Amino acid sequence: MAERTIPDTLEFADPAQGFRASLALHGLAERVEARSVELARKKGWAWQQIGEALGVTRQSVHHKYGRDQE
Repeated sequence: MAERTIPDTLEFADPAQGFRASLALHGLAERVEARSVELARKKGWAWQQIGEALGVTRQSVHHKYGRDQE
């Protein structure tokens, strides 16, 4: 996936608004990732496959989600 820049038009009068938006997006991304890992494991995906899809090692994804999936 190509990295994209944030347009200059995305500015907030109060920087705290930007931080709150960023935190909300991080939380959503974590929930989407966790659910995707859960579904992948139910479909028989190996930890190696999941790690490759996420751009991390199988060990790191197993460490993060393995206890919840076994």
